[in-house]
Amino acid sequence: MEVANNVTEFIFLGLSQDPGMQLMLFVLFLLFYIVIMVGNLLILLTVFSDRELHTPIYFFLSNLSFVDIAYSSATAPKMISDFVSEKKTISYWGCVVQMFTFHFFGCAEIFVLTVMAFDRYAAICHPLRYTIIMSVNVCTILASLSWLGALGHSFFQTLLIFQLPFCNAQVIDHYFCDVHPVLKLACADTTLVNILVIANSGLISLGCFLILLASYTIILFSLRKRSTESRRKALSTCGSHLMVVTFFFLPCIFIYLRPSTTFPLDKAVSVFYTTITPMLNPLIYTLRNEDVKNAMKKLWNHKVSSKEKQKG
Repeated sequence: MEVANNVTEFIFLGLSQDPGMQLMLFVLFLLFYIVIMVGNLLILLTVFSDRELHTPIYFFLSNLSFVDIAYSSATAPKMISDFVSEKKTISYWGCVVQMFTFHFFGCAEIFVLTVMAFDRYAAICHPLRYTIIMSVNVCTILASLSWLGALGHSFFQTLLIFQLPFCNAQVIDHYFCDVHPVLKLACADTTLVNILVIANSGLISLGCFLILLASYTIILFSLRKRSTESRRKALSTCGSHLMVVTFFFLPCIFIYLRPSTTFPLDKAVSVFYTTITPMLNPLIYTLRNEDVKNAMKKLWNHKVSSKEKQKG
């Protein structure tokens, strides 16, 4: 790879070239990143500390929170620091690592969200068999397959892009190393690689999105025979999940299920699945979930009472 390339570093154009706008974006995205870290860490702490939340849905929710922390950290710290840097550069191998980690955790999020939809389907459509369907072993296998699938996807995707030669072009019209902006810099025919990227990233996003829609369609039909209270509770849980899915999957499909062309809109669309969704996940799953809110109150009360005992 080193012999085939003359490029040792890449230069990002970022979200904006205007100094005033960059300062505003620095403050805004720093705030977003703090919310992502605090919110998702709080969910992890709450789920691990409350035994009542040691159930399949919260096991996968804790997986999702961990993914969101790592996924946003693949791009956000570099993007935030670039807002206040004169030269927005990243080394060749830094770009390789960023693309690998971004697609690894991004694909893990896709698979975890899909598994969470299956969990809701099992809980609502087969309540009597739910504990058998979603046993500890099954949950462990589904989580392991999600992570292994994401690892395979990311390894193949990164190898596919960086086996290409890069001659002199260094400027990436984006704020992180993603597939299409980097592909534009390759000094070789990328037709086959473009097709494989669509098959790898695009079809994974579309396929999982269709599975999710099918799951929730079946759930909605099954709710017609339920009581008003059970319908309300199920719709509340599924509604929050669908909101996350929409914000995450539609931008992913827009970016990856197309030939290697870039549009001015791409950078703004990417913000939705790199920053907005990881920030919304803890807000949606806590504000719309009584179990998590009650567990957080219990955790807070325990902390307050412990401090009072220490003072006493």
